[in-house]
Amino acid sequence: MAIETSPDELDRIQHASDRDMAIDNLERDSSQLAEVQSALLRLNAGTFGFCVGCEEKISPKRLAAIPWASFCLVCQEALDRENAPWSDIETSLVMAA
Repeated sequence: MAIETSPDELDRIQHASDRDMAIDNLERDSSQLAEVQSALLRLNAGTFGFCVGCEEKISPKRLAAIPWASFCLVCQEALDRENAPWSDIETSLVMAA
């Protein structure tokens, strides 16, 4: 990834934006690759298709949509709620009430 410089402020902003987008794409691709590799390990271990969280079967529809899914829909939604940036705010609001 080349870092381009320019005397023009708008060009510098555009280059920075392009660079940030490329970095985000690399991070997303790297994360997805790790998830696929994990799914392959589960396939070799005979645990593919079972939720890592609750050990129940992951629905065929979910696996068709996301073949590398390691969580069933219920566990994935719970994980997403825990990791949501606003979950700390919601928790503090509920506890304050």
